Amino acid sequence: MLFLVKFLLTYVFLTIIYQTYLNRFDASKSEVDSFTTFVAEQTETVLTWIDSQSYAIPHLREPSIKIIYHNKYVSRIIEGCNALSVIILFIAFIIAFSGKLKNTIVFILLGSILIHVLNVGRIALLSIALYHFPQYQHLLHGVVFPLIIYGVVFLLWVIWVNKFSYHATVFTKK
Repeated sequence: MLFLVKFLLTYVFLTIIYQTYLNRFDASKSEVDSFTTFVAEQTETVLTWIDSQSYAIPHLREPSIKIIYHNKYVSRIIEGCNALSVIILFIAFIIAFSGKLKNTIVFILLGSILIHVLNVGRIALLSIALYHFPQYQHLLHGVVFPLIIYGVVFLLWVIWVNKFSYHATVFTKK
């Protein structure tokens, strides 16, 4: 029961902070939040390593950023693509299954950075895949690439619970 209370309180608290942040941007004016822009810029950098004709530009009619790969508009990055909601979920779970304070803080920081880096790579790979296989957009965007990001989060949770949380000794003694 304590797990659920800690999880829900953390999740609601972080979600309120995130929503407050998002409310600073006007979607009706096609404004994109700063973190999503940051993710798009990093995705652009990764894509230019592969193809110099890649770039990111603001979408003029919606709050998103267009990803151009090999001079073709292949995808767009919206607020939901920045992985912050996934990171919030990750953090809430880690805090719910807390461990020593230092371990908790370090695991949250390193896990959040890992999720962010993998997300940028995921968006870059998805953009390349959509260029080459546009007919598989639903499968790639809706199944394969979410599986990657949520799979990593799940593995991080398993590592945390089994190695670092106060519950680790309970699970390993059974």
